[in-house]
Amino acid sequence: MRASQILLAALTGLGSLVEAYPNPDTTMDKRNSSATDRLVFAHFMIGITSDRTSANDYDDDMKRAKSIGIDAFALNIGVDPYTDTQLGYAYDSAAKNGMSVFISFDFNWWHTSQASEIGQKIAQYGVKPAQLKIDNKVFVSSFSGDGLDVAALRSAATGVELFFAPNFHPALGTDLSGVDGLLNWMAWPNNGNNKAPTPGANVTVQAGDEAYTKALGNKAYIAPASAWFSTHFGPEVSYSKNWVFPSDSLWFDRWNEILALGPRFVEIVTWNDYGESHYIGPLSSPHTDDGASKWVNDMPHNGWLDMAKPFIAAFKAGAKSVDSYVTSDELIYWYRPTPRGVNCDSTDTCMVTASNTSGNYFMGRPNGWEDMNDSVFVVSLFTSAATIQVTSGNNTQSIDAKAGANIYTVPMGVGDQSFSVTRSGKTVFSGKSLKPIIDGCVCGLYNFNAYVGSLPAGFSDPLGSAGIASLTSGLHVTTCSATPSLGVAAASLTPAAVAAQPTA
Repeated sequence: MRASQILLAALTGLGSLVEAYPNPDTTMDKRNSSATDRLVFAHFMIGITSDRTSANDYDDDMKRAKSIGIDAFALNIGVDPYTDTQLGYAYDSAAKNGMSVFISFDFNWWHTSQASEIGQKIAQYGVKPAQLKIDNKVFVSSFSGDGLDVAALRSAATGVELFFAPNFHPALGTDLSGVDGLLNWMAWPNNGNNKAPTPGANVTVQAGDEAYTKALGNKAYIAPASAWFSTHFGPEVSYSKNWVFPSDSLWFDRWNEILALGPRFVEIVTWNDYGESHYIGPLSSPHTDDGASKWVNDMPHNGWLDMAKPFIAAFKAGAKSVDSYVTSDELIYWYRPTPRGVNCDSTDTCMVTASNTSGNYFMGRPNGWEDMNDSVFVVSLFTSAATIQVTSGNNTQSIDAKAGANIYTVPMGVGDQSFSVTRSGKTVFSGKSLKPIIDGCVCGLYNFNAYVGSLPAGFSDPLGSAGIASLTSGLHVTTCSATPSLGVAAASLTPAAVAAQPTA
């Protein structure tokens, strides 16, 4: 999200919220849902979709998400002049593709004094066929919004009964009597003040789960799941910010936590927020460039979407383990493009002063960089035991992997990244990543985004022209161009990628 002033203010004191409930009930017996009513959402940024010209431009997103098991997109909206046009397209595409959608009001742009306008917007879209309904009520959420007059909101949503589950923060003393549930946005380990953990200040995502569920009682909890967080906007934009949350094995770890927790709802953060690097949707999903292409170009995350599929199936079935939901062999791997200690001070865009009204701008390496490990992360989804060989630069390791879903780490090495899987002496699959690790600076920058690959290899996924238009803006080097460089030839598809391919 471009601005984080509200998020920063809202999350201040999260640590005190956790401390306020020293003996949380982690069993969630009263809040556990049956397997049949569990749903998975993905947060979708409408603010970067102004280049879409019809409902057809949303079809691939809808089909791909549905094929993985995602039930609905949370359509994050601000107050842009194209918002209603794009909402209409998204609702229409969802209807024809068997998906659901709902509005998530972003209070970086909306104001808590606008309860009537928000209620009217809900009434406008709540009657559409693709609108998500929970307990026969129109489902609505938000990003932040503490202090909103919920009673006025409900009154303004004429003719519509609401299931209102906003991203309010109990730590702020917000009145929760008018809500039906809450979304916890904080999907990353943090220091309780919207930054990476520090010695003596480490709030886990599970601690956030415990605090929210304690505050909610029997009301619905939307648990967050995110794969990564890295943002590196300099003075070339007005929303300068530069920090990371530790995310190395977060995607795998978090899904296992969710299976143990068993909430009614999960929200993936996010489908397409490229600016904060937590996208799991394709790079080729149509969008405009807010400047994020500097660290997003040639950095697909589609393997994370593949990895989620068996976990989502297990979650919906009420299972505590994913292993029996792994139905085909696949290897997912990810790593940063450079070691964390590489020195880019002379060319990085964040080595100069910039506006810091949000408190989120740091010069040089992103705040929290020390919490990221120089490792290659490998998740095996195997139907039976097999041997994995990973070669990262000059480092080669052989791993005896069990059936089911497991994660392994290999020390990062500069150079090519190669992977192979053998079983009973026969090669199941093997391949070399399209992205080497370099001892240098990608486009002159500190790039703490992740490259995600898979075996069998996934589909080619370059940024579109609109999504890469601002890549060179503000760069201090002339060696980078606004062009994808991983190649565009289609590779062999994973089973999940095959299922997600658009149909005529």
